[in-house]
Amino acid sequence: MALTTDFRTIAEEPRRYLFLAAVVGTVLVLDQITKAIIQKTMPLHESIPVVRGIFSLTYIRNPGAAFGLFAEHGNGLRMVFFATISVVAILFLGSLFVKTPNEARLGRLSIAMVMGGAMGNLVDRLRYGEVVDFLDFYVGSYHWPAFNVADSCISVGVALMIWTFILEDRRANPPNENPAAHA
Repeated sequence: MALTTDFRTIAEEPRRYLFLAAVVGTVLVLDQITKAIIQKTMPLHESIPVVRGIFSLTYIRNPGAAFGLFAEHGNGLRMVFFATISVVAILFLGSLFVKTPNEARLGRLSIAMVMGGAMGNLVDRLRYGEVVDFLDFYVGSYHWPAFNVADSCISVGVALMIWTFILEDRRANPPNENPAAHA
């Protein structure tokens, strides 16, 4: 019986990594295609309202991190810093993916989404020295910083990761139904 389990485990490994490649590849391709469409169809800084007062397509380039952090630093230093951080994050996520059990599908999906998003923005930094953003949400004059598909996948992936960790913690440490019984 143990031999069968070993063969089943070995057979599941390729599917595990095909899943990772499929999610990362899908995020990366969608991110790069949407950015290419924006770059080819809109001049820099153009804004096209989609839902008036709420959402526009606005082509900008962000040389910094989220919310424009570090945008004022020199291009060379910024490039090395963000490329290094991205590569370290991707390696960390790969390690985390390997350690995540097959049963934790939501956890593996979340890791793959964050990894794909990190790769999408890394491609931009290596190609242009900055990231192409175009999704612009706002209410009146209050704007959320523009973002892209990669940023969206990173945000959703991190939220799913947190949710997964909360669920796993609750499963591993169920709440005591009668705290007075232990007093």
